[in-house]
Amino acid sequence: MPRIIAGRLGGRPIPGSVGPGTRPTSDRVREAVFSRLDGWDALDGARVADLYAGTGALALEALSRGAAHALVVEAHGPTASTLRRATRALGLADVTEVRHGRAEQSVDALAPGSLDLVFLDPPYDVATVQIEDLLQRLLPALTPDAVVVVERSARGQELQWPQGYADDGAKRYGETVVHYGGPTVAA
Repeated sequence: MPRIIAGRLGGRPIPGSVGPGTRPTSDRVREAVFSRLDGWDALDGARVADLYAGTGALALEALSRGAAHALVVEAHGPTASTLRRATRALGLADVTEVRHGRAEQSVDALAPGSLDLVFLDPPYDVATVQIEDLLQRLLPALTPDAVVVVERSARGQELQWPQGYADDGAKRYGETVVHYGGPTVAA
C-alpha cells in the first residue's frame, strides 16, 4: 500500500487498493521528485494537478508538503471513487477536487494561469507524442513559474518538450525517467 512520505501526513498510508493497470510511483522516485521540488520552493501554497492520478500519491504528497489545492484526474471510475474516499479519510477533501475523466478533457477545461505544479505519470503504454500534445494544450493553464513533472519509462521514446517550454532536466531511476520542465519565460 502506498504511503505519504513526508509533511504533515508523513507516514500515513494512502487508503484504498491499487486498481488494474495502476503503477504507483515508488517511494524512492517520489522522495527524489519532492526533494527537487522542495529545493525549488515549488510546493508551498501551490495549485497542483495530478492528471493521471492512479493512487493519487503525487497530489497527496504535494498537499502533505504544503500545496494549497489539488486537482486529481483519473480515467478509471472505481479508482476515482477510491481517491475521493482516500481524500476524505486523510482530511484533504476540502482542498482536493477529484475528477473522473480523461486528462485531455480536464486540461481543455482549465482556466488560464491556474496551475503552479503539474504531474503527468501516465501508463507507460501512452505514446510519447500524446504526452507532448497534452503538454502543448496544458501550457495556457500554467503560471509563469510553474513546474511540470513527467514520469515515463526509461525504455520508451525520449520526451521532447513542446515549444513554449524550458527543459529543466531529467533523472533516471532504474526503469523510470522523470522529466522536469516549465513555461519559457519571455525576456
